[in-house]
Amino acid sequence: MKVPYIMTPGPTEVRENVRLARSLESTNPDLDLQFYDFYKETCEKISEFLKTNNEVRILSGEGILGLEAACASLTEKGDRVLVIDNGIFGEGFADFVKIYGGEVVFFTGDRHKEIDIEELSKFLQNDSDFKYATIVHCDTPSGVLNDVSKICPMLKEKGIITVVDSVAAMGGEELRVDDWKIDIALGGSQKCISAPPGLTILSISKNAFNAMKNRKTPIASFYCNLLVWENYYENKWFPYTQPISDITGLRVAIDNLLKDKGILERHSKIARATRNAVIEAGLELYIKQGYSNTVTVVQVPDNINDSQLRDYMLEKYNVLIAGSFGYLSGKVIRIGHMGENANINKVGYALFALQKSLEFFGVNLNTDLMSTFLREF
Repeated sequence: MKVPYIMTPGPTEVRENVRLARSLESTNPDLDLQFYDFYKETCEKISEFLKTNNEVRILSGEGILGLEAACASLTEKGDRVLVIDNGIFGEGFADFVKIYGGEVVFFTGDRHKEIDIEELSKFLQNDSDFKYATIVHCDTPSGVLNDVSKICPMLKEKGIITVVDSVAAMGGEELRVDDWKIDIALGGSQKCISAPPGLTILSISKNAFNAMKNRKTPIASFYCNLLVWENYYENKWFPYTQPISDITGLRVAIDNLLKDKGILERHSKIARATRNAVIEAGLELYIKQGYSNTVTVVQVPDNINDSQLRDYMLEKYNVLIAGSFGYLSGKVIRIGHMGENANINKVGYALFALQKSLEFFGVNLNTDLMSTFLREF
């Protein structure tokens, strides 16, 4: 199997030291008390880069598990839940709320830009009777970045629990869980953290735990029940057998992040250079305002089939980029520059491959994508 350059918005490339860590000899994570310490210490390292004193847990399941678990653990039948929506994943939170009997109320924003803080404030002045609210930090299908540093404190002033999907932003965008009043922050191993897919990481505030404890009805799930994790360390009991090799690799990936003091600046600079190269070449970005530093989303030129374009890039240049789905299916392509992929050489080569592939299909650009990108460095 020939492994391509994975320039998608997750999963990302995994550094060799993470891969090697996953191959180490493992023990029985249920019975070996040393592993409980290892797990706890790994959670504490995650707390450090999330800037939080809240409890952190690692769940065995891709990032979507965390989104459902938050909704399953908080939602009772009839609870009013505010779903802040300006993208596919923003809207998708509603499905989880409904599964567990909640009543969804949408605040819907322009899907070409970040949530308007003033409009949300006006909305909350008229209606703030919500148990919790969901917001996506970076909506990966469109590349929009929402300002959770302003949104979550506004919600907390109204007594609303805050649930933030930061799967595609955590590690590549600034995230200050405690300062920004985030009750549940959700991340995934395969995006900016640059570990293999399969793990959810999340922080849970005392306020969120109390809401789970004060339910009138039991949480309608076991695997998605966050409350069962509350005292795992004191009780030396995991709800299910932990994927020890995955967690060992995650520990090294987290160490990589903590050692990389310029990681946020690098993401920002590479994202800005990518967007400038796309614009100067005459291509159109999908987002008009509120750009993410982890993914750039480009509108597919007229008369170009996105699947054929991406297939050609993969076959001819061994570069794998992504299309999108839902209402964006066939309309955009997505270049991931997150985690290990936030690398000048990798992004430069991906832009070279994109230009050559567009030219093959008859699209001539105003400037050279790679040269314009590299000019910023």
